[in-house]
Amino acid sequence: MSFKLDRVHIWAGDVADQAGGVAAKLHMLADEGANLEYISSRRLAEKPGQGILYVAPITGQAAVKAARHAGLHEVEHPIVLRVEGDNEAGLAHRLTTQWARENLSLHGLMMSVLGTKFVGYVQFDSMADANRAAAILGDLGSSVSAELKAKK
Repeated sequence: MSFKLDRVHIWAGDVADQAGGVAAKLHMLADEGANLEYISSRRLAEKPGQGILYVAPITGQAAVKAARHAGLHEVEHPIVLRVEGDNEAGLAHRLTTQWARENLSLHGLMMSVLGTKFVGYVQFDSMADANRAAAILGDLGSSVSAELKAKK
C-alpha cells in the first residue's frame, strides 16, 4: 500500500452565514485564477450570523492579493495534511487505528473516494503530531513530500 502525503497551507477568514456568503469569497479568488483543491466552511456557534471559510492552495501574487482582499489570511492552525492513494475497504479504519495506537488525536478528518482512488485531509493540533502521523504513514509505505521530510 502506498500513499502520497503533503502539507497543505490553509488560508481562512470569516464569512457571512447567509446564502451567497461563501460564493462571494470564492468569486474573488476565481476571478484571479485560483485553482483551489481544498474548500471547507462551517458556521460559528459562538458568532451567530458568521461562519469561517478555509481554502487552499493560494499561490501566485494575484491569488494572494485576491485572498487578502476577500479577508482571508494564511493560518498556522490547524495543521492539515493531504493524503491520497489507492482505495481499499477498511483503509480509513487502518490509518486512524494506527494513529490512535500512537496516541495521536485528530483535530478533524475528511476522506473521499472517487473510483479506485481516495483523498483525505487530516487536521492535527500541532506540527509535531503531523510529523508523527507522516512517519507512521511512511512506515506503511507512503511517499512523503520534501517539506515534511525536512521537518522530521
